[in-house]
Amino acid sequence: MNIESLRKLCLSFPGVTEDIKWESDLCFLVGGKMFCVTPADVESGVSFKVKEDEFRDMLGRKGIIPAPYMARYKWVYVLEFEWLTDSEWEHFIRQSYELVKEGLSQKIKKTI
Repeated sequence: MNIESLRKLCLSFPGVTEDIKWESDLCFLVGGKMFCVTPADVESGVSFKVKEDEFRDMLGRKGIIPAPYMARYKWVYVLEFEWLTDSEWEHFIRQSYELVKEGLSQKIKKTI
């Protein structure tokens, strides 16, 4: 996985938009809510939401820390792309998308 394949994966989900926030972070959103964030100017570091029961397990893995400012919402920060396999990336990014999408209002979900 790299930033371009991550971008391609995120944009393959229905209703996803991308935006640059905080001057240099590439954010992927569904219904206006972020589900994946990565620095736009370097090839490392990705934040995403995980299930509550997976959060502690993820933090026990090498190269994964609580996401700054978002850990209380069960977001993790993977320091380098190499710390997850491609299939794990696909699983966790899709899961993050679904978790965030679930929290959207019915009105917004109907537009996706």
